Amino acid sequence: MLQRPIENEYPKYYVPYVQSVPEGDLTEILNDHLEKMTELFEGISEEDSLFRYAENKWSIKEVLGHITDTERIMSYRLLRVGRGDQTELAGFDENFFVRGAKSNQRSLKDLLEDFIATRNATISLIKNMPEEAWTNEGFANGSQITTRAIAYIIAGHEVHHRSIIKDRYL
Repeated sequence: MLQRPIENEYPKYYVPYVQSVPEGDLTEILNDHLEKMTELFEGISEEDSLFRYAENKWSIKEVLGHITDTERIMSYRLLRVGRGDQTELAGFDENFFVRGAKSNQRSLKDLLEDFIATRNATISLIKNMPEEAWTNEGFANGSQITTRAIAYIIAGHEVHHRSIIKDRYL
C-alpha cells in the first residue's frame, strides 16, 4: 500500500490537499472519489452547471474542467518523476487553462465523461507504478516533490474542489 508522503516531500501550499485524503489504499480512495464525483455531477442540470456563486468565479462546468486539466497535468508530473526524470517541469496558470478550455461551451455530460476517463488513466498509472518509484524526487514549478506526494495531491485537489462545489454552488 502506498504510504502517505511526509511534509518535506512537497511544497507547503499542498498541505491542505494531502491532509484531506483519508487513510487507506489510494487507488480505492480514487475509485471511491470517482463514484462521488459522478454522483455529484449527474445530479446537476445543464442549466445549473453554468452557475457561478460570485462574480468572476468559475462556473460549475469550469470547475469540473479545471479539476480534469489539473489531474492531467499532475498525472504527467507523476509519470515523469516516477520514471526518474530530473527535468524541471513547468508550472501552469489555472486561469489561462480555464479560459482556454471553454468548458461552458461543452455539455456537462461530456465534461464528466472526460473527467472519468482522466481519473481512470490516473488510477491505472498509480496501480502500475513500480514500488521503488514512489520515493523518487523531481522538480515541478520550481519545487522539489516526490512521486507519492503528487499522487496524494491529485486526490486532495479533487476533494478540495468537490467540497467547494457542495458548499458554495449547490
